Amino acid sequence: MEAANYVHELLGGDADLERVIESIKALGMPEISVAPGYGRMLTMLVRLSGAKQALEIGALGGYSGICLARGLGEDGRLTSLELLPHFADAARSNMEAAGFGERVEYRVGDAKDNLAKLAEEGRRFDFFFIDADKEGYPVYLDWALALANPGAVIVGDNTLLRGRVWNPEKNGPSVAAMRAFNERMLSDERLTGTILPGYDGLTVAMVK
Repeated sequence: MEAANYVHELLGGDADLERVIESIKALGMPEISVAPGYGRMLTMLVRLSGAKQALEIGALGGYSGICLARGLGEDGRLTSLELLPHFADAARSNMEAAGFGERVEYRVGDAKDNLAKLAEEGRRFDFFFIDADKEGYPVYLDWALALANPGAVIVGDNTLLRGRVWNPEKNGPSVAAMRAFNERMLSDERLTGTILPGYDGLTVAMVK
C-alpha cells in the first residue's frame, strides 16, 4: 500500500476520475475500478499503439473508459460491454461529464453474446481491456484474438487475484481461469506478452 500511495500522490488529482469514484460510492457499486497508476498506463498504451477502435469488457462506473478514451484521440471510438444496465448508465453519465460521451458505444447484457454479435458485424479492434468476471477471462481472450487487428494490444486487469494465482492451495474456478489466461497471454505463439506485478496484476500482450 505504501508504494500505491506514493504513486497516487505523484499522479495528483484528477477531477474526472475522482467524479467516477464518488459516483460509484454514492450508487453503492463495487469499488473495484482499475488502479490509478494502471489507469494512466492504459491511456499511454492506447496512445502508443495508435489504436482507433478499442473494446472494453466491463464498464463499471466509467473509470477505465475515460482512461481508454483519453488515449484514443478525437477520431477514436470505444465500445464498452457491461452486464448490468445501471452500471452502464453510471459509466455513460461519467463519460459524458468527462467530454467523451460521443466517443463511446455501450452494449448491455452478457459479454459473450455481445462479442458474438460484434464478430457477426465484422467489427475489428486495435485495443482490448478485460476487467470483468474472472472466470470468463479465457473466453474473452479467445474473442479478443478473433476480433483483433494485427498489432492489437490486449490487457487484462486483476490477474494476480490477490496472490491466489500462485497459491497451490487455491484452485477455485476463478483462479483456474486466471492461471489459464495468464499462461496463454505469455505463451500463445500469436502473442508477445508480460505480467506487471504491481497493484493486483496487469497482464499485457500484443498480437503479432
